[in-house]
Amino acid sequence: MNPSFKFILALIISVEISLRSSLLTNFLIIFFALGYLICKHIKLSNLLLTLLMPLIAAFTVFATLYWFSPQPNLQNALSLSSRIYVYTLTIYCVSIDTTATEFARSFEQNFHLPSKFAYGVLAALNIVPRMKEAVKQIRTAGMMRGVYLSFWSPVLYFKAILVALNSAENLAQGMASHGYRENAKRSVIAAVPVKKSDWLQSIAILVLVNLALLTLK
Repeated sequence: MNPSFKFILALIISVEISLRSSLLTNFLIIFFALGYLICKHIKLSNLLLTLLMPLIAAFTVFATLYWFSPQPNLQNALSLSSRIYVYTLTIYCVSIDTTATEFARSFEQNFHLPSKFAYGVLAALNIVPRMKEAVKQIRTAGMMRGVYLSFWSPVLYFKAILVALNSAENLAQGMASHGYRENAKRSVIAAVPVKKSDWLQSIAILVLVNLALLTLK
């Protein structure tokens, strides 16, 4: 499915789940999302981590609404706490087989996202590994001089900011040297088309979700 359609579909489902309470619908979405992730051959460790990370938030919501509420309602507490897993798993289904580059290209071509924003996001994501390596080099250089820069040291982050500014300047010069112009018309290297199957799949999923919300409690 088209990356933009997957993102918008997950967003619409999340909004609808937030507006209407349906415990069975939440469980059905969680079940099908887990099935989809398993079909994508997700690693067991990643799947367990995905299920464990929202557990604290879901348990907190459940405990607040059921144990500490003057009028406890088990179904309402389960419905609201299970929404956290719906949000987490649907977003994971969107991102599991789609890279940030594909998202940026899809939003730029299909939803006319400004190219400067799309390329800016990609630049920010691609610079993160370099920043991690730069921080390690700064800490190593400090230790060689007998200076230990801790994780919360302002000196470490000040130097990291200087490295980031220098990298941003180099990136801007590199894009300009490759012919990038902000308002100029750009050619497409890798087209991300919208197919009829994207519309059909999105409409079918939305219809099923809305039927479940209207008929199931």
